[in-house]
Amino acid sequence: PEQVRVRLETRARMLASGADPYPVSSPRTTTAAALREKYPDLPKDTATGEIAGVAGRVMLSRIGGKICFATLRDGTGDIQAMIRLDEVGAERLADWKRDVDLGDHVGVTGEVITSRSGELSVLAHSFAITAKSLRPLPEKHAGLTDPEARVRQRYLDLIVNPASRRLAEMRSAVTQSVRSSLLARGYQEVETPILTPLHGGANARPFTTHYNAYDVDVYLRIALELYLKRLVVGGIEKVFEIGRNFRNEGVDSTHNPEFTMLEAYEAYADYSDMMELVEHLVAGVAQATRGTTVLEYQGRRLDLTPPWRRASIEQLIAEQTGVELSLESGAPELARRAGELDVAIPAGAAAGAILVEIYERTVEADLWGPVHVTDYPIEVSPLARDHRSRPGYVERFETVVAGRELVNAFSELNDPVEQRRRLEIQAAAHEAGDDEAMVLDEEFLRALDHGMPPTGGIGIGVDRLVMLLADVTSIREVLLFPALRPLRDGAASSEAGTGGGDAAGDAG
Repeated sequence: PEQVRVRLETRARMLASGADPYPVSSPRTTTAAALREKYPDLPKDTATGEIAGVAGRVMLSRIGGKICFATLRDGTGDIQAMIRLDEVGAERLADWKRDVDLGDHVGVTGEVITSRSGELSVLAHSFAITAKSLRPLPEKHAGLTDPEARVRQRYLDLIVNPASRRLAEMRSAVTQSVRSSLLARGYQEVETPILTPLHGGANARPFTTHYNAYDVDVYLRIALELYLKRLVVGGIEKVFEIGRNFRNEGVDSTHNPEFTMLEAYEAYADYSDMMELVEHLVAGVAQATRGTTVLEYQGRRLDLTPPWRRASIEQLIAEQTGVELSLESGAPELARRAGELDVAIPAGAAAGAILVEIYERTVEADLWGPVHVTDYPIEVSPLARDHRSRPGYVERFETVVAGRELVNAFSELNDPVEQRRRLEIQAAAHEAGDDEAMVLDEEFLRALDHGMPPTGGIGIGVDRLVMLLADVTSIREVLLFPALRPLRDGAASSEAGTGGGDAAGDAG
């Protein structure tokens, strides 16, 4: 493009004159935010006498005869730079006008003042380009609004859309809050393998890769669970991990092939204790990031203040459909009822699977919550312990908020004989062609043989938690680099709206 050619010529001219368009550093002494905090109410046309060095990307540029103005954006915010003839001289003012383009990184040293309009500024005594931009920023008015372009060129999205920068900051604050809360409760943070010899801990299709050194296939983990439970066996009684999982499945507004999970396990806790822990963590994150536990999500009030409602699957189905169902109804009756409710059921499905399918198709999306949905059938919960008072069920809950599953949690199964039986059923299903069923993990079972104390565990989808707090509906908004369909051969990535003009506006 013509603008790239012109900028390359500027780069060549600077190098020929002995100026480095990519110096190793700049004499930066402060940030935009620090200056604004220090001088929040400085009167118009005031000089402070303070000399400061600032640096940032040129987001707005106004060229005048004897004075130029530029908005510099650093990692903390915006500050205005003023380049004036009587301060820098005619030659350097001409250099600014000729060499500095929108998108360039520039370092400016000078006195902190306010302009005649009252804008906090740095009046340049000296300046230097610190990184010459060879491509123009998106044009101010069209901006970078195409959703596909925004995620393919996330760096541009972060430059021109302040809302995207705030989302990235919020995600960091969420993980920091969760981590701090768990550490304060005595949990120990660990890291477990990402490449594993077997895939287990969830029903999902894995990604497969290969260890050249050992000449064996391995898998990207689909869950953190089985390694964390080994650590509970080993005596780490409160343990957690925040890490990436990988599932070779579909992509939609709430699913990405790689995603972030928090899993936490606590010895001598059960699923009731885990409900309290979930409420504590989520309410704490809301308070830390939004300053309140009463939010608005997609225009609707959402109160995350503990305690939260607890209700069984059967109770919620009855409330939503008016139909009383349970495992005791039997598979044929549940299948008949599913047909009446327009819920498709696979041939030969067991009663527990049918009951959960009815719940998921008729109830879950309408639960605004938050609500802990309790007491799942054994058939769909191979890693949870039997319910202490309800045969055929396990002590498991899923927390649903705004119609979306946020948490999956159990009183963990710690009987190694029963765990082997259930995993053998999973392995048989896998051998029969169910590539989402778990395989038999002998190392995990050997660890259980040594005795795991009664344990409660939770898994929280971090991406979905950020979506909730950020009031967005697509997981792509809260992932800096979501999975994308590859561009066709020869196709260029969209650079929506690139061109002239300034790029100071929020185009998101």
